[in-house]
Amino acid sequence: MSKISPCLWYNGQAEEAARFYTSLFGGSVDFISRYPDDNPSPSPFKGGDVLLVEFTLFGESYQALNGGPKFPFTEAVSLSVACRDQAEIDRYFDALTADGGSPGPCGWLKDKYGLSWQLVTQEIMDLYKTGDRPGIQRMMNEMMTMQKLDTARMKAAFEGRPA
Repeated sequence: MSKISPCLWYNGQAEEAARFYTSLFGGSVDFISRYPDDNPSPSPFKGGDVLLVEFTLFGESYQALNGGPKFPFTEAVSLSVACRDQAEIDRYFDALTADGGSPGPCGWLKDKYGLSWQLVTQEIMDLYKTGDRPGIQRMMNEMMTMQKLDTARMKAAFEGRPA
């Protein structure tokens, strides 16, 4: 496990979510701990239910905790994925919004568990880092019209040409 690891709070879907994420992105479920028979916490879970799942995505460790309904996800925290190309954005976007997930503005989305994600190509991130303020402004204006990001349209806007 990493020295610092995000702990994601679920209401009974921790193992399901970890297995979904590792199947989508590649990775591994590394450890599953269970609530003790005499569960002392105020959670709704009983002895033997999944308590914590440790899993790895892209070499980084995560934890999925079944803590109950008290703390749902919000957009204040999201996982950002630097995608290789548009095809990777498309694949992840379709998988993460399936079965109850939902698209949001500007490349953001919520998966079926309510966790927020951002999908962007490294190429677009590199354009933001150029410091070309007019190009960045055009690209951001174009991005504001999108849900799933379209790398070709954003690059064209950055360069000041039609898509």
